[in-house]
Order: sequence, then C-alpha cells, then structure tokens
Amino acid sequence: MDSQRRIFLLSTARIAALAAAGGALSGSSASAATRINGAAYPFALGVASGSPLPDAVVLWTRICHDPLHAAATPAIALSVRWEMADDEAFRRIVARGSAQATPALAHSVHVDVGGLAPGRWYWYRFMLGDAVSPVGRTRTAPASDTLPATLKLAVASCQHWEFGAYAVHRHIAAAAPDLVAFLGDYIYEWGPYQLQHPARAVRSNESFTLDEYRARYAQYKSDLDLQGAHQAAPWIVTWDDHEVSNDYANDRDELLTPNFLERRAAAYQAFYEHMPLRLLPLGRRGFVDMRIYQRYDWGRLARFHVLDDRQYRAHHACARPGRGGSNSVTTRSCPDLLKPERTMLGEEQQRWLQAGLDKSPAHWNILAQQTLMAQSSQVPILKPGDERIWTDGWDGYPMARQHLLNSLHSSGARNPLVLSGDVHTFYATELSRDAMRSASRDNPVIATEFCGTSITSSSRPQARTAEYVAMNPHIRYGRSDKRGYMLLNITPEKTTTAFLGLDNVRDSASNIATLASFTVHDGKPGLQRG
Repeated sequence: MDSQRRIFLLSTARIAALAAAGGALSGSSASAATRINGAAYPFALGVASGSPLPDAVVLWTRICHDPLHAAATPAIALSVRWEMADDEAFRRIVARGSAQATPALAHSVHVDVGGLAPGRWYWYRFMLGDAVSPVGRTRTAPASDTLPATLKLAVASCQHWEFGAYAVHRHIAAAAPDLVAFLGDYIYEWGPYQLQHPARAVRSNESFTLDEYRARYAQYKSDLDLQGAHQAAPWIVTWDDHEVSNDYANDRDELLTPNFLERRAAAYQAFYEHMPLRLLPLGRRGFVDMRIYQRYDWGRLARFHVLDDRQYRAHHACARPGRGGSNSVTTRSCPDLLKPERTMLGEEQQRWLQAGLDKSPAHWNILAQQTLMAQSSQVPILKPGDERIWTDGWDGYPMARQHLLNSLHSSGARNPLVLSGDVHTFYATELSRDAMRSASRDNPVIATEFCGTSITSSSRPQARTAEYVAMNPHIRYGRSDKRGYMLLNITPEKTTTAFLGLDNVRDSASNIATLASFTVHDGKPGLQRG
C-alpha cells in the first residue's frame, strides 16, 4: 500500500472516530464535552502502539472522559475490549480480547499482542460499552534473519505545551513512517492545565505528585495532532529530564530536595501509564527503579540501542553553591569533570550496551539517546582546558563519553549512528575516537550523530549557533531558529537524514520544509551533504 493511501486511511479513520463520538473540536484538542449516547467519550486521549518485535507489539489507551478532570472517570476497574486486524476495515480480525483498566494505573491499558506475523502492518481499536476508539495503525518488526530494503524513521523530542502548537506531529503522521523514535521531554513539568496551546508561557502549576503528572500527560495527549502521530506508526521511547524535573541527575534535583525519589517514582509511573511501553519487572522499590533502556532489532538492517542517561548518571560536576543541576564551566576550572568514575549510563547499562554492540548483526547500530554527544564549547578553544561547556550534556561527562566511544570502536559494530535531542537545535556532527580532539589520521571519525531540534521548545538565536559551529570542529551543521523533526531513510547502502523545520511553530496549520539533508554511506562514517 503506498504512502498516500495510508495517509488517506489514517485521516478518514480519525475523522470517522470523532464524528461517531460527536467530536466537537476546540483548536487542536478534543472538547471535554464530547459525548456518545449521552455519556462522555472515554477515549479522549487517543490510542498508541509501540515497542515492536517481530511477533508482538504493545497497544495502549487510557480511559479518560475529561482530560482536565480525572474524577470524571469512575474510580473502578473497567473491562476494555480490543481488536487487531490486518485490514483497515476490520474484516479480517487476527486477535481480540479484553483488558482491565484500573484506577491504580490511571485506567491505562497496555496490551502486549503476540503471535503476529513479522514485518506486517496491522490496525487496532478499543471499545468500552458503545464507545469505539480512534483506529490506530501499527506494525511488527521484520524477522530477525531478513534484510529489509528500507526503514523510514521519524525522530522527535522536546514538546513544551507552552511554546507552540503540535503541527510537527501532523507532518510526522503525513510522512507515514515505519517507526517513530521519541527521545525525551514528552511533557514539561510546569504550565497551566489547559487544552489550548497559549500565546505565551506562564510558569505555574509545577507537577510533583502522581495525580499532577497524570494530569500533565492528559493535557498533552489531548492534542489531536499528537494523537495522529501515535496512530500513524509504532513508537519507541525514552525519557529525558522534564518528564520529572529540569536537569535532575539520578536521585538529585536542582533544589537538592530530600524526598526527590518519591517525586521521581511518581513521574516514572505516570510515564509508563501513558506510553506504549513493555514494562520490565519492577524491583522491591517499584517505580523508583523503572528500567527503560531497551534494544529493538529491525531485521538485520538496524539495531536500536535505546538508552537512559538520567536515572543512573553521576551528579553534576561543579554545580552552583547549594544547588544541584547544570552549570557552565571551563574544564580547567572544574577538574572533577575528568574523574574516570563519573558515569552517564551506570555500570550495568554500559555493560548491556557493550554486549549489544559486540553481538550486533545489524548493518546500522543506532544509539537512540537524549542529548548532544559531540563536544560543544561555548568559547573558542585555544588550548586544552579552555573549553567552556554545559555540564548537563555529554560534555559534562567526558570520561563517560570516551568510555562509550571506546565501546563503539572496540565492538566492531557496523555503521554506528547516534540520535540525540534535548538541545532544541538541529546538529550534524562527526564523532572521533577521542571526542575532545579534532578528527585526524590518528584520531579518525568512528560514528555520525544527528541531533534533532524541538517540537516546540524554544532555543537560542541562529547567530549564536553559527558561532558554536565555527568553534567546534566536530559540529558540521547547526540550526536553532526552527522547530521540527528528523526523517531518516535507512537502507543497507546508506542512511539519509532530513532536517525538517516549520514555518511557524505557533500555527497548527504551518507548512514544513527541508532545511538540510545529510547522507552516511555504509562503511564510511562521516557526513556527506545532500
């Protein structure tokens, strides 16, 4: 089925579902007053799928009658029916069943549907009483012994509700990707609870409790363009800091709050409740220690190493007096930066990554992670120690970065690609074996990095980013004045990455255009323009 046909089917399915529910729209969000047969519509947050395997995929929804008033959903367990078909008209049902939506997990539903055929598109929906959810489209990963001809991958991050509309998600859905990778900051922890994207940001209503994080996700997921991107394809996800709080590191936040782990556990639980995620067994501390790093294979074409660089990292070096969180320092003024024990991934995750790289059969080994990996000094570097860096990113953990790059090199893993977000800027970079020295014959490029800008979150002026590019030889391209996403076309021979930027982030109908594109050829780390 060609992409235009897929887009048509997706669009008509969304429209039909809203029409069946009497779907009055308000801006880009579903009206809380939407009703069916006199009752509030229970699928106001849409549906999603993710964590695809060759024989399984996770389906998600949450029973939520009113995104801003959780009490509108009865505090009882609800039996939700689901169906999966291999045609959009649901004439050929391949699996069906029911699942319990319980108050303990915010009436979220996670169905891990197994026994599916590899490399196939499927359609799914949920039912509660007379109400039928929007129809989602998903697919399984290709069989492990196959080499797919292509993979179309959309990559996005950082979607602060306060800083614009979600037009990017409309364009992601229209691109009809095979897979979406979201690299963190799905929510931000503050802002008024409202169903319209505002004209300006207001710092209020910071989330601390489980109920507050649940309300924040409900607010964000009420957006129909975001729902449409979830309905278009399966997602793989990781988190960054704002799913909990700005610049947190492990068990420490900016304010050095004594009970921060309670807040983190609430945030982690709410993340699981709202993501199409396969939950691994929790330890004795429950959601305090939720593991999110996972590995996904796309046949022998690509292996995704999805990382968590928040939960296990060392505390920030040279924080401001009496504070946690990030700082801007020179390497010379902060010798703690170079301590070899300072980790970004933690020992267990680093060993897991090394094992996955060592045994990878994939043509492309893709690290899906949170933040810019290439060195990015804020001032010219005249001699070692002069670099002024931001300590929340990989620059703040240079020995951990070097350990990771050594792992990439020693593993012999084919064609390493690093996908990044967090910094609200498009970057194309080349990663040398020694990340703090310019590439040369004795310091070759061993991996290529593509960093995406934000969906909405604001950034610095482009003139300043141009200075960063000029001062940092690993960075080959930078663009910070546009919001958007990355679209990768991956084949056995090459990967081409397009940086796509909106005309106007405040306009939900904004057009989008390709700002730049780069190609990496099989066996040749480094960038080629176009």
